[in-house]
Amino acid sequence: MKQRNPWAWVPTLYFAEGLPNVIVMTVAVAMYMQLGMSDTDIALYTSWLSLPWVIKPLWSPFVDISKTKRWWVLAMQVLIGSSLAGVAFTLNASFWFQGTMFFFFLMAFSSATHDIAADGFYMIELDSHQQAWFVGIRNTFYRIAVIVGKGLLVPAAGILQLTFRNQKAFTWSLVFYGLAGVFLAIWLYHSFVMPRPADDGGKGGRAGDALHEIRNNFVSFLRKFPAKQLVFALLFLLLYRFPEAMLTKMTDTFLMRPNSEGGLGLSPQEYGLANGTVGLIGLLLGGVVGGMLASRDGLKRWLWPFVLALTLPDLVYVYMSYVMPDNLWLISSLLFIEQFGYGLGFTALTLYMLFFSQGSYKTSHYAICTGISYLGLMLPGMVSGWLKDAVGYRTFFILVMAFCVITFAVTAFVKIDPEFGKRQPADKD
Repeated sequence: MKQRNPWAWVPTLYFAEGLPNVIVMTVAVAMYMQLGMSDTDIALYTSWLSLPWVIKPLWSPFVDISKTKRWWVLAMQVLIGSSLAGVAFTLNASFWFQGTMFFFFLMAFSSATHDIAADGFYMIELDSHQQAWFVGIRNTFYRIAVIVGKGLLVPAAGILQLTFRNQKAFTWSLVFYGLAGVFLAIWLYHSFVMPRPADDGGKGGRAGDALHEIRNNFVSFLRKFPAKQLVFALLFLLLYRFPEAMLTKMTDTFLMRPNSEGGLGLSPQEYGLANGTVGLIGLLLGGVVGGMLASRDGLKRWLWPFVLALTLPDLVYVYMSYVMPDNLWLISSLLFIEQFGYGLGFTALTLYMLFFSQGSYKTSHYAICTGISYLGLMLPGMVSGWLKDAVGYRTFFILVMAFCVITFAVTAFVKIDPEFGKRQPADKD
């Protein structure tokens, strides 16, 4: 059977994977901040929303044995669209916090399941060289979803607040109703364009079979490498992004909090331009360049340059917290540099997870890898708001730079096949 051109579905599939994630992890931060919550509460509660991505390996075997990856992708896209409508509906209720958190959790669960199926579909449909080549493309469109979240949704809420006299809950509900319609349109498009791989059949079986599959998945995962090498691999997955985990929630609040609270005081529209557009263009370019470099020379060749790109540009936040610039283009340029580095650095993590997941149970093993990686984001993120409130933005960003030592330490011990990701002779035609 002729393979459908991956350009027809990879970009939109990973846009659909990224959109609910950025909504839960980033847009929710801006929304709750505008609705009056403290940084400590924002970091704690929105970090809990990472839990479905952390524990998704527990139900990934059910995705493997029942239905097809394609079926799961489409079903979860419908459920995500419904969750977005649920957030919009409850925002104006007296129980708005409990209601929005419930639907955000439902969205996160659906999105985590969508990730399992989408990543499995990606590995089934594409060969190893295509996977390495399209890792930059998939990360790019994932980040385009982030641009939509930060660069369009947050400013859109700000513009609507000017129109509707600062009715923040009402304007955010309008934004989420619009998102629900967009996501249902994505589901309709994928219903027609996603290919049907011959080996995408569900294995069939009962719940007991799935439990047995879970055991087999974890046992085979733990036997991937010798014990010592496995420990280093797990530490890399867990701690590689530790500095970024501390930064993620607090950079958004730093940009938007007023000067009197130590922030730069950007409006939603300025935030959308600086962080949600210019900064994320840097992120996209970093992802594309990282994928091209790894596809040409292999992951191992570029691992340490990617690590340096991930960590050193975080210095821009130390600089901004001391200088407190008010020039929007200077702020945007600094964010571009930091985000470009993150795009390069994230390529290394994505490819390492693909490398680790080779062989049997690749879908479930990749889900375990991403679950561990999300745990590495969730736990530091939960305390980041408390730490920032305790020491202030300036000291907080200095501590983040000190935490970069953790990334260097866990990278020093991982082993990677020098040929992984390179274009092989068999792939050339």
